[in-house]
Amino acid sequence: MKRLLSPWWALLTLAILTYMFAVPSNFIQSVKLNYFDTLITNQEPVENNIYVAEIDEAALEKYGQYPFPRNIYADIIKDIYDRGAGLVVWNIMMPEPDRFGGDTDLGNTLYDYPVVVATIPSDKSVNEAVNPGAAIINPEYLGSILPYEGIIANIPDVEFNAVGSGIVSTEPEIDGVVRRMQTVAVVDGVLYPSLALETLRVIAGDPSFQIKLQPNGVEKMRIPQFGIIPTDNEGRVWIDWSQKSKSVSVANLPNDFGGAVVIVDVTAAGISNPIPTATGSVFSGQTQAAVLGTMFAGTNIKRPDWAAQIELFALFSGGLLIILLSRWMILGILTTSVLTIALVPLSVYVYIAEKILLDASALLVTFVLIGLQVYGIKFVREFLEKQAIKKQFAGYASPTVVRLLQEDPALIKDGMKKEVSICFSDLRGFTPLGESFGDDVKGLTKIMNGYMDAITQPILDSDGMVIKYIGDASMHIHNAPINDPNHPKTAVQTAFKMLKAVEKFNETLQRDNRPPVGMGAGINTGLGYLGEMGSTRRHSYDILGDAVSTAARIESKCKEYGMVLLIGEATYALTYDDFFYLKLDDLAVKGKSVGIGIYTALDDVKPKYNISKRYHDDMMKQYKEQSFRKAITLCVMLKGHFDGKMDGYYDMWIERCEYMLTQDLPEDWDGIFRATTK
Repeated sequence: MKRLLSPWWALLTLAILTYMFAVPSNFIQSVKLNYFDTLITNQEPVENNIYVAEIDEAALEKYGQYPFPRNIYADIIKDIYDRGAGLVVWNIMMPEPDRFGGDTDLGNTLYDYPVVVATIPSDKSVNEAVNPGAAIINPEYLGSILPYEGIIANIPDVEFNAVGSGIVSTEPEIDGVVRRMQTVAVVDGVLYPSLALETLRVIAGDPSFQIKLQPNGVEKMRIPQFGIIPTDNEGRVWIDWSQKSKSVSVANLPNDFGGAVVIVDVTAAGISNPIPTATGSVFSGQTQAAVLGTMFAGTNIKRPDWAAQIELFALFSGGLLIILLSRWMILGILTTSVLTIALVPLSVYVYIAEKILLDASALLVTFVLIGLQVYGIKFVREFLEKQAIKKQFAGYASPTVVRLLQEDPALIKDGMKKEVSICFSDLRGFTPLGESFGDDVKGLTKIMNGYMDAITQPILDSDGMVIKYIGDASMHIHNAPINDPNHPKTAVQTAFKMLKAVEKFNETLQRDNRPPVGMGAGINTGLGYLGEMGSTRRHSYDILGDAVSTAARIESKCKEYGMVLLIGEATYALTYDDFFYLKLDDLAVKGKSVGIGIYTALDDVKPKYNISKRYHDDMMKQYKEQSFRKAITLCVMLKGHFDGKMDGYYDMWIERCEYMLTQDLPEDWDGIFRATTK
């Protein structure tokens, strides 16, 4: 046991966690990416000079059915330029001729006004795309860039009259969210710029862009008049979502765009689908605006190749430090707290200062788990040591049968395995009773002793054995050490007498103007291991076994079921002809996977009880058949029957049935209620 409770087991946990984060699953990668989202999106917004002009519901109302005749597109472009736009980016594909014959008007407009149009990479080619060309250093490494088999371009009137043409490709991460955008793509061995990169080239007035390749991808990319464009080796840029563009409707354009870039996009419901991003679902035009803003601002959000190695080193070394320092409790806890608390602020600082993405989530999970394991083990070890000391020196309060010891000490000294009936009882209403005594501890002690005397006498009268008192609770058994062939019946009869004794005890309380108390009892029958247990100096007669723990858990459910007496299935099976029983439930007590029937027995039975029992049994049948509404109806009808002794149970059962109505039960539902508490 000492080896199992060694904090050095945390080394195994640390090794497993290090491996998990070194070879991350899709889930772990998704968590990391979501942490990066938090770093990127929690920055103050920066207004840029980019507009998204939306073909939205207002535009449909103004211009009619979509797609509009292309002479209307021409009018929209002219209107945008008349309002002071610096450049129009047309994020709407037109791969087929206009059914209204407006292509010539649109082509002439594109010839007169500079417009950058969009193309889409695909598995096949449609039309011929215009390529501004690129100055490529080390073109033999083009295969390291994302390849496509084809490209869908606009009709020639659009494509060859536009000032530029760029690819729109939104490749999501493993969790389906778009965080990075391709700046270049290879189609059939030819390098094409993205829509944002092409827009930047047109604004700069350069005839082409320049790119330097290396074996593992892109090394550098630049537009001569603009400068270096930071990308990763796959030619992607992290989108800086702090770049905020303005959105307007093409049906309600501002008077003056002030030389802004205007991206025209479709956002009307049912026509265009939004893209999942770190800020939620946005339309393509807004994504292009954010990417263009990122390039304009020169934002270089980086995830360097060395970042993962640094994180793994910090993860392992930090976890090892926590384990080593756990020997000194205060120093270890202080170190663990500092390491854990500092992770997120440190990663935020590095991002703000250097725009480097470092993952604090993996380190945070590791340090917390290692800390919990190390100090959890230390706590358990100390707790077990204290319990051992308590067991060694605490006194025993269980009564013994002097006569049996004198006549046959072996009955107690020698252990045995025997079938017994076990009864646990518990006082109800102690809190108001205790409050009525205030600071009179002596008076309360006297009353409690009187209560214990009252419930103990029926046990002794039936030759039962009181095993222990636990506060205001008790435990006793039948059939040991004195043999009782009818011990299940005796146990139930004794429980009835104990309940009667409590009623009589309440008369004493009422005479003293004290609040009455109650008792709950649980009975179970089964094998137990009995004998004298403890140390050589302090010991007592006790019983162990599964039947004992089951009896305790049955008793603990009395209040939950609104009953004063609960009886296990084993006891019921041996006494079903001796008492008036009502089945209450099929219960799997905590720690058990197999359910048992639990019952209650009523005394002072009247003939009318038999009629009510038929309704009760029908109610249980409806519950088992998942006819919960019928079961509720029967419960409501049964309230007041059995002289009201079952009303608390029916209230509980109505709540149970109402809850079951909200559940999507499996086909193999067995009707067993599985307790999650003792």
